[in-house]
Order: sequence, then C-alpha cells, then structure tokens
Amino acid sequence: MLLKSCDPNDREGSMKLVEDLTMNANQVQKQILHEILTQNADTEYLRGFLGSGDSFHRELFKKRVPIVNYDDIKPYIERIANGEPSQIISAQPISELLTSSGTSGGQPKLMPSTAEDLDRKTFLYNLLVPVMNQYMDGLDQGKGMYLLFIKPEIKTPSGLMARPVLTSYYKSSNFRNRPFNRFNVYTSPDETILCPDNQQSMYCQLLCGLIQREEVLRVGAVFASALLRAIKFIEDNWQELCSNIRTGHVSDWITDSICRNAVLNILRQHNPELADLIESECKAKSWEGIIKRLWPRTKYVDVIVTGSMAQYVSTLDFYSGGLPLVSTMYASSECYFGINLNPLSEPSNVSYTLLPNMAYFEFLPVNKKHGEEGERDTCDVSSEMNCSKKEDKEVGEEKGEAVDLIQVEPGHYYELIVTTFSGLYRYRVGDILMVTGFHNNAPQFRFVHRQNVVLSIDTDKTNEDDLLMAVTEAKQLLDPLGFLLTEYTSYADTSSIPGHYVLFWELKSRRGNPDQKLPEMDRNVMEECCYTVEQSLDYVYRRCRSKDKSIGALEIRVVRQGTFDALMDFCVSQGSSVNQYKTPRCVKSGEAIEILDSRVVGRFMTKRIPFWEPYGIDTIS
Repeated sequence: MLLKSCDPNDREGSMKLVEDLTMNANQVQKQILHEILTQNADTEYLRGFLGSGDSFHRELFKKRVPIVNYDDIKPYIERIANGEPSQIISAQPISELLTSSGTSGGQPKLMPSTAEDLDRKTFLYNLLVPVMNQYMDGLDQGKGMYLLFIKPEIKTPSGLMARPVLTSYYKSSNFRNRPFNRFNVYTSPDETILCPDNQQSMYCQLLCGLIQREEVLRVGAVFASALLRAIKFIEDNWQELCSNIRTGHVSDWITDSICRNAVLNILRQHNPELADLIESECKAKSWEGIIKRLWPRTKYVDVIVTGSMAQYVSTLDFYSGGLPLVSTMYASSECYFGINLNPLSEPSNVSYTLLPNMAYFEFLPVNKKHGEEGERDTCDVSSEMNCSKKEDKEVGEEKGEAVDLIQVEPGHYYELIVTTFSGLYRYRVGDILMVTGFHNNAPQFRFVHRQNVVLSIDTDKTNEDDLLMAVTEAKQLLDPLGFLLTEYTSYADTSSIPGHYVLFWELKSRRGNPDQKLPEMDRNVMEECCYTVEQSLDYVYRRCRSKDKSIGALEIRVVRQGTFDALMDFCVSQGSSVNQYKTPRCVKSGEAIEILDSRVVGRFMTKRIPFWEPYGIDTIS
C-alpha cells in the first residue's frame, strides 16, 4: 500500500515523501496498477475484459482493457446508483458518488468514490503547506482566510449520496476531525463552511475574517472566481459588516443557529475602532489593493488561476495589490492528481507534478493547434477553437497509443487517462496537458484546456455542441419577428462580478430589408431568447445561476449586418486562410471583441432565473 501517512507539521518528512515518490515514479506506478488490478480482479467490469486470474501485468491490461469516456461507464455507475452492488466495478464499497462539473446529457457526471479515496485526498492536502513553507517563512504565526462552501447533494435510490467532490471532503471526518496543523488554521469556523445557505456562509466567513484581520497571513478560495465574488460581496455589504463589528451583534437575517453561534464565539464584543478602520478602507475611491489593505499581513493569495480561471488574473492583481497568486494543486472529481512544487511561479507558468501514488496514469498523445501553446492562434480569437484551421487537426485528436507516466516528452501535448482504485479504468478525464519538464522522474504538466469547452465562468463548462443546441432552441422565437439568425459567437465577460455569458447575434430580415432594426416593442421576445438559451444549458450552469449566484444573467448583443464579415476580415488579416475560415463559436481576443462590440445595435438580458433543482431519482436511471 503506497498511501503513506504525511504529517503536515513535518516539512522535512513531507518533502522526503515527495522526493521518494517522484524519484521512483515508474516503480510506484507499476505497484499502483498491480494493487488496483489485484484488488478489483473479480469485478464484473474487469472480468469482462481480462477474464479470471490471480494477477495481470501492465501489457495485458493495456492490450485488453479499452480507453473509455463517460458514456461507456455510465451504465455501470447508474446500476450502482440504483442499488446494485459496488462489485460491478470496485471491490471496495463505493461510499458515495461525486458529481463532476462536466456534464452528460445536461446532468452532472457521477464518479465512484470509496472511503480510501478520502485518505488519498487528505494525503495530498497535507503536502500543500510543507511545499509552501519552503518558499515563505512564518506561516505558523497566523491564519488563513479561506472562503470554502458546500453545494447541494441528493440521495440516490441505493441510498448513496451524490455531491460535488469538495462538498464530500468538507463534510467528511477527514476534514471535520483533522489533527491540529499550526501552519493551516482557518479564520472560518467549520460551522460557517458547512452552512448550506451560501449567502449566510459567505457573510459569516467574511465577518470572521475581518474580525481576525491582524492574524490573516493568506487569503484564498478554491477558484479565482469565488474569491472575486467575495470581494464584490464586501463591496455590497461592508456597511452591514462594519455595523456588526461596531455593535458586537450578528445581523438578524443570519438564521442558521449553528453558524450564528460559531460567529458569536469570535465576535464576542463590540469593536468600534476596527469597524472605523474597515469603513475607511471601503470608502476609498479606488479598491485597488483592497485585499492587502483589509488584511495587511497577507503574504499571498491562494486560488486556482490555471485553465479557465486564468481570465481572472488581471482582476486579482488589481484587488490584491500584486500579491503572489498561488495555484497549489491539480485535482478533479475523478481523482486528485498532483501539486505545484514551485508555488510562486507566475500564473502563466504554473506546472503541476503528478504524484504517482494517486492513481495509475496514462497519456494519450494529441495533435496541438498550429502555433505553440502559450502563443495566440493566427486570428487570436480563441484558446479553444481555431478560426482558420490551417491544419485540419486540433488539440484533442488522437495521435498514437497511450504512453505511461515516465514516457511522456517535454513540449508534447497529451490527454490525461486515469485508472483508479474506485472503479475507473483507462478513463479519459478530458484535460489536455503539456509536459514542461520533470521533477526527478515524475513529469510536470501545464494545464492547457478542457477538451471541447468554449465557455466557463465558474465551475460551469459549456462546450460548442451544448451552446449550439441552446442557440438552436432560442432562435425559433425569432420567427414571429420576421428575422433569421445568420451567425453567432460568444465570450465569457468577466469585467463584472459575477461574470456572464455574452452571445453576439447577427440577424437578417426575412423581408429582405438589410437596414431593418429590431423595434423596441420586441424587447420581450429577445429577453425570452436569453432565458431560453439559459434554460437549455446544462445542470451545472443553471445551478451556478440559480443557487450559487456565481454567474450573472446571459446577454445577447445583436450586431448589425456585415459584422461577421468584418470579423472574418480581421482573422484573414492575422494570417487565416479565407478558404478554410470558420466562424469561431467563442472569441477571446480583445481586438475581435472590440470589432463585435462596436457594431452592437441592441443589448438584451432576461430578468428571469433559469429553473434548477437538485437532480432527482428519475434522472439517474
């Protein structure tokens, strides 16, 4: 068993573990696969490919067990969700199902998890602070103000809970009964983190963080978007927060008694001097550096700023006053993968070292886009989609057979494949990674992007097909107006908090009048189009809009005719081939967005919230 104990208070011991694991990466991977196959040899899934036997070697496993995606394993997981035994895919009892932010048919994917998986995640969490201690002194002389939240969960027909991976961890005994770690003390009581009402949770965590401002050494959240929502929350509620601190009273709308009592234990008495100080900072004309001003001892900001979160880097730099932005770990619902051993690297240079005892890893070589990773495409409109497609291949197309952890090559691109103890075998995670180097014998990867995702604000991941289906549903409402939708594209607007999706639509009159504009009386129909698009997007998007409030209302910007011709002209001027040009369904180039925005003739947003509720029993079968 390669899941060794790790004491987060023991920096030297923890770092020796990292060195041992990475130095012996190949041997560890062989042993991990041997343990997984030996343990799960009698499962229905593996017997179907390997037959019965006492042991299986790596070559046989790779020859007979296919590389799969979620649709391939979904029937097995649904059977377990509906009451059949875990033995279908896992020898260990599946203790819960983790809801992935990726979706399948508009619903979250369900990933199997066992009690041992929690120990594996705890092992990785325990390594994070020892790594950081190598770069920053004195982290045991204060606290971290981390904004952590739980999300909705449901019970499946078999009685298993289905919930997001972080909710699973925060509710686990591994988190709630964690040993004291002097390097990782939170300002937020567990009761505020576990409060099911996110508004009350946010208010109480921020109130506790402000009360303890002189003890705060680091500020963070899981994702950059969550920390920015917290800053916006302070901006909207600082007067009430100051009033609570000044009077020693918690606002009456905090009705969760457990959460309220936990805050009162910290508030204890009124503190008008602290309230005045916070008020003076919040009243300032500019909020530049507000994090450093409210929490003056802060050494760094701990948030994920890779992948889709990279779009928030400049905004975080503004609010933090240039504090280091630290992305510590790489994980997903399927598996926790690795850590950032150089946490003070610039966000654009963050690489993660995969820890070989987390799972058995394989890597499917894929073709990269024309142009090197980190450079713009020739038309500079999207990091996910080429608009010129000079090569008829993009990142994500297979090129050769899957290779093992130590066989990857620096500068090459791969899709990550995992085999886990809990019942995923040669599963395509959907992440595209680029090898940046090695730490000892373990490769380091830069996260490039999520396969096929074109829009993301928070934990939502909208791909091109989902967007097309939603637009197709909405454009039918244009028929009574006498208009056709001739072209569209989109982008994630993060200039406001929370960010929101923007769709650019070019319309054409059925009556052949190119100068006809949408009359004001049609605003209701266009707002209904906005609502229909949102209602047609997946479960995670609608949860973020309705429950989490982490995404703002979708906006449709109607542009005058000829706008998409101008976009094509711009792309061609940047080197795209006019013969192979294809309208991008997502744009990220500032110049391209400016071309579209300069031709907007109407802006529409719905006031309605898309319907969402925790998916029920009927959606699992």
